Amino acid sequence: MGTGFLVLQVHNESDALPIANAHVIVSDKHGKALFETHTDANGNTEPLELTAPDKEHTLDENYKKPTYSEWNVEVKKDGFLTAHIRNVEVIDTQTAILPIHLHPLVDQPGTPTEEMIDIPPMLPVLPVEAHQIPYQEDRTRQAVPAVFAPANPHRIPDMAIPVEAAGDDPPAAAPRRTVFIPDFITVHLGAPTNTSARNVRVPFIDYVKNVTSSEIYATWPRNSLIANVHVIVTFALNRIFTEWYPSRGFNFDITNSTAFDQYFRPGAQIFDSISRVVDEYFNVYAHRQGFVNPFFTSFCNGTTATCPGLSQWGTVTLANRGMTPIQILRHYYPNDLMLTRTDNVQGITHSFPGTPLRLGSSGEHVRRMQNNLNRIRINFPLIPQIQNPNGQFGPDTEAAVRAFQRSFNLTQDGVIGRATWNEITRVFTAVTGLAALVSEGERYTIGENPPNVILRRGSRGADVRQLQFLLNFIAQFNNAVPTVIEDSVFDQRDENAVMDFQRAYGLPPDGVVGPATWNQLYSVYRGIRENAPLPSVPPVTPPVTPPVGAPTPPFPGTLLRVGSRGENVRLIQTYLNSVRSRVPGIPQLAVDGIFGPITQSAVIAFQRHFGLAPDGIVGPITWGALIREFQAGTATPPTPPTTPGGPAFPGTLLREGARGDDVRRVQTWLNSVRSRVPGIPQLTVDGIFGPITQGAVTAFQRHFDLTPDGIVGPITWGALVREAEPGTGAPPPTPPAPSGPPFPGTLLRVGSRGDDVRQVQTWLNSVRSRVPGIAQLTVDGIFGPITQGAVIAFQRHFGLTPDGIVGPITWGELVRQAG
Repeated sequence: MGTGFLVLQVHNESDALPIANAHVIVSDKHGKALFETHTDANGNTEPLELTAPDKEHTLDENYKKPTYSEWNVEVKKDGFLTAHIRNVEVIDTQTAILPIHLHPLVDQPGTPTEEMIDIPPMLPVLPVEAHQIPYQEDRTRQAVPAVFAPANPHRIPDMAIPVEAAGDDPPAAAPRRTVFIPDFITVHLGAPTNTSARNVRVPFIDYVKNVTSSEIYATWPRNSLIANVHVIVTFALNRIFTEWYPSRGFNFDITNSTAFDQYFRPGAQIFDSISRVVDEYFNVYAHRQGFVNPFFTSFCNGTTATCPGLSQWGTVTLANRGMTPIQILRHYYPNDLMLTRTDNVQGITHSFPGTPLRLGSSGEHVRRMQNNLNRIRINFPLIPQIQNPNGQFGPDTEAAVRAFQRSFNLTQDGVIGRATWNEITRVFTAVTGLAALVSEGERYTIGENPPNVILRRGSRGADVRQLQFLLNFIAQFNNAVPTVIEDSVFDQRDENAVMDFQRAYGLPPDGVVGPATWNQLYSVYRGIRENAPLPSVPPVTPPVTPPVGAPTPPFPGTLLRVGSRGENVRLIQTYLNSVRSRVPGIPQLAVDGIFGPITQSAVIAFQRHFGLAPDGIVGPITWGALIREFQAGTATPPTPPTTPGGPAFPGTLLREGARGDDVRRVQTWLNSVRSRVPGIPQLTVDGIFGPITQGAVTAFQRHFDLTPDGIVGPITWGALVREAEPGTGAPPPTPPAPSGPPFPGTLLRVGSRGDDVRQVQTWLNSVRSRVPGIAQLTVDGIFGPITQGAVIAFQRHFGLTPDGIVGPITWGELVRQAG
């Protein structure tokens, strides 16, 4: 027997909101419970390890016994119907993902309290008799003999429509002339003429994942999987393009009857390897040269049913011979078949910019994704907040992207490629769709007239919540307005958002919501609801900067942040240099008018010292505080002092890749404080800033409530000086390291193998009696999902970042706890 994995994703029936702390029980076919767990804040469970027949059977087309194991799942949550899902399939080496949508419990006599879902078998194991149903099409549309269709034939004569076909009569129902990817597809759960069968409306990308996971095995070679996804996508797009069923009077796009269409199983699991392929290729379709329409890709399984089209099992053989997906398709279809990717995805995406967004990217595309992620995290709280959605792709944006990818089964690379872009936009649409927003508006009693109150920073209550709703609504349509958290508390983020709104719509940017701002908010909200165009964003002309020493220069009207340049930046750099003798952690700044990371760190240090929100942005509040402190002291910048009790910050950020004496000094200080700071490993004082030093810096920053970015700037430098040896700055002797092997120098994660993984598994087994959620691990040196789940449980228990990766901090904590 082999081993597969099962992950549950529990949402409410609209698929927009996760359900946290749902009680999950997984049992075998005899009712014996094997796992009992709860969903996390994003509605997901950890991977559950289950037995399954060996993978090799899924690669043998002549194997007649079951190739997967079946399990039953029960999900309970107060206020919802209890869901019973039977016959959930698990395949050896694969991760099955089971989406579960819980329905609200109706508190009326006689209403059900439970819901039963029986998942039918996968297609490769269905008997031939299951699909022998009469097949008679309308002869005025296309001539099809009245015969019994064989199992899964997927065979209807090609309806290819050439771009210009002289002499051809148009079909009775003129097809659309533009190929697009629908946001949703309506599936009829039965034969076309079965009027008792119901229709379901499914996101197109989820439909493709479900059909592919139901038609073929996730263990097949990658090129075979890709070829089959191309076929499934193209088949569905042909149905939509030709309006095949609506033109015949049906109220659906496609059926799940394999005598006519493709095998869709409502409520069934999908497989992670298939999900990743679909994320990459759901908008790629096949067509012939000179033809607009998606080619009618007839196909069958190639064993119990054969047809002139593609053989699903045959794609395995061809892929093993080294054929590419397009070569596989041309083996079965015409040689002039082409593959085309379309970004015409109606209702799902805004056009992907064409280039992945990653660390260092900037611009409006980045800002849009930052705002989207901040809005999504309201419903998926394990996604960290991007504090400054300014269009600069920094470490906080990368962390949010990784967390999003982890929650939605995407490659966790922190890069917004096409698949991540589409999924962020899809989820954003789900949690902030117009219908949902309208209902939110009604819940917050947005009437004809705005409230007769004035809101400013510090205000609380229902009127603040209404303001936050309006800002989030408008942010969907105007990227100049950032999203906020709807928590009924008016804080600095809300003030900044109000100021951005005021600037965008020609109001004085004072951050106060008075009658003029309320009226404009309502006017824009109504205009969007009525599909009116947005008001243009007026240009902001920076005022002339007053000379240093002039009485109370006014805030310039534009937020100053990383990337800003000009006289206003020079002015704040002058102010910061002036007050740095009284504010720990402010470095000596070059007054160059360039707002870079050092200036940002100086602003953060100033804000922390005076109890302001430490966001590194100079808005009107920080601007005013800088002026007050500047005018309270000397009008000229003082001589730069050294950092209290130790050497001055060198003026250059120390990060991974840095080398030299300053790095040696940091390593020495970290070794000095590691006995008091959990998670800092013993460092080699070699002057090389590598991943282990970065991990130690991050642990230090977390312990002292600094930004945990793993970079030593002026604030972290000053804290290291103080904590290494208060009053002297001289590094004390390094304390002994905990007994145990040193960190191997390479991160251990899913896919890692070897003795270091065995060591980690051994340690986890030794502490599992004290740490809830750690399963008994097989010490085999293979870092799979079960080991990952154990690492996450360990990290959560000891207050570490629960990323499932063993770096120097987690390694050191394992050494301490196990030894």
